[in-house]
Amino acid sequence: MNDVTLPSPTQPARRPVWQSLLWALLAVGLLLGGVWTYARLKSPFPFYGTVYDPQTTAPALTGTGEDGRPFALSSLRGQTVAVFFGFLHCANICPTTLASLERVRQALPEAERANFRTVLVTLDPARDDVKKLREYVRFFSSSAKGVFLPEPDLGDTAAAWGVGYQKSDVKSKTTYQINHTTGVYLIDREGRRRLVWDYTQLTNTDRVAADVREVMR
Repeated sequence: MNDVTLPSPTQPARRPVWQSLLWALLAVGLLLGGVWTYARLKSPFPFYGTVYDPQTTAPALTGTGEDGRPFALSSLRGQTVAVFFGFLHCANICPTTLASLERVRQALPEAERANFRTVLVTLDPARDDVKKLREYVRFFSSSAKGVFLPEPDLGDTAAAWGVGYQKSDVKSKTTYQINHTTGVYLIDREGRRRLVWDYTQLTNTDRVAADVREVMR
């Protein structure tokens, strides 16, 4: 029998490297574009802070106000409120936060300033009494509010807000620091928690004020 030489199978032409790279870049671009589109659909405004679902109701916050009267966050409905948990012996984070929030308030159009309020909840009820709290918050802003809660109410409230705190560098019963969550929570006029900033973001006054104005709309 004569040998028959079979034709070699046709090899597919190899795609040039530049075409493979182009398709890969296109795929990445489409993926990133999809992520960006989803984020914008969820929150069309490019918020500087981290956004919550717009329907997220702020946790309850009740205690004694810096004026010695009962305080409830719900009493500030109709205003936009920045809520911060801190303490009066804080060396850096707390005063920086309160000063930054007052700069944000001053950066708002004059007609909107009265509708923006800062609320400091003290995490140190053993040392921060109501009188000291009033003097402290009013030093930064005449419109700022302070809230005092005794333990264990303070612990329950902080947990509901997602705030952690713990004594540190304890030298005596009255000499210590407190490590705590540094977020500032922005509450809209309907009582919904809209976003949170870390204190490191607050020095960018223009960006934070833009967030506030958008939430005020």
